[in-house]
Amino acid sequence: PFDQQLVSAGRAGGNPSRLPESARIATPRHRIALFCDLQPCGSEAFVHETFDSTVVRLWAATALAALGEHRAEIDALNVFPVPDGDTGTNLFLTAESAAQYVEELYVDGGDPTLAATITAYAQGALLGARGNSGVITSQLLRGIADVFADEAALGVGVELAVALTRAAELAYGAVAVPREGTVLTVARAAALAANEAAVDQTSLATVARAAVKGASVALANTPEQLQVLKDAGVVDAGGRGLVVILEALVEAITGEHRISHPEVRLPRPISTVEEHTVSYGGPAYEVMFLLDASDEAVPVMREKLGALGDSLVVVGGSGLWNVHVHVDDV
Repeated sequence: PFDQQLVSAGRAGGNPSRLPESARIATPRHRIALFCDLQPCGSEAFVHETFDSTVVRLWAATALAALGEHRAEIDALNVFPVPDGDTGTNLFLTAESAAQYVEELYVDGGDPTLAATITAYAQGALLGARGNSGVITSQLLRGIADVFADEAALGVGVELAVALTRAAELAYGAVAVPREGTVLTVARAAALAANEAAVDQTSLATVARAAVKGASVALANTPEQLQVLKDAGVVDAGGRGLVVILEALVEAITGEHRISHPEVRLPRPISTVEEHTVSYGGPAYEVMFLLDASDEAVPVMREKLGALGDSLVVVGGSGLWNVHVHVDDV
């Protein structure tokens, strides 16, 4: 369940006042217990050699816990596209919906396939996406699902690199006016790094670690690409959220908690949104809605909505879409 104060059409710049109760699972002790409930735990990390349904289930649960743990930090980084301090909360709510869809497959001892599990993960994110960051993240998961839902998928490292590439491509295509220095840049860097690693090493863990490294380096560079981030002294909030999600993937595959790269330093986030010296002069309302429509109808909708406001993102496919836009006239 999500906080009922977070409505689908709210005034841009508003800040959610409290976090859903379920975010309280995100403590280190709960993370360990959650991880050991889903796979063997011992003195040595259990490494998965292939991307399978168990990895997806672990990833969904671990990403949810990690985003809950980092919610306040990511909220404090949020200055673009609207300085409303809710990116961490929106990503958590998106991950919560996605994880619930995965868990529903395991009710009554279910044993779902990789295709069913990764499709549920992406579908849950699509239907529960919140905010600009959540919508883009759902499209990233859709790209990954496109690769691993194929019956011919083996779940190897090379396929993860291909999946991350597909994810970045779909995310860029979903945003009406893509900007560098955002989560899009971080997603592309993760894909490039994963592909470089896959050339010489097909290990799933190696490719996943490379994706985190590439994403982290790109994240640290976002203030040099987007002036509003540099002025505020922060990295991109959505990009930081993606790094957390990719770190959760490494943890799901390897059991390694809190992957870090000391040479990559993040600017220290401010403690409250009000401390930002960032003004917002864009549209007043953030509007989101789910839409049943044919794929052919979407380009016309994009054109009409793009003329009404900004931050337009349209994600989904196969007749079901999640639309996000900022407008003055609801």
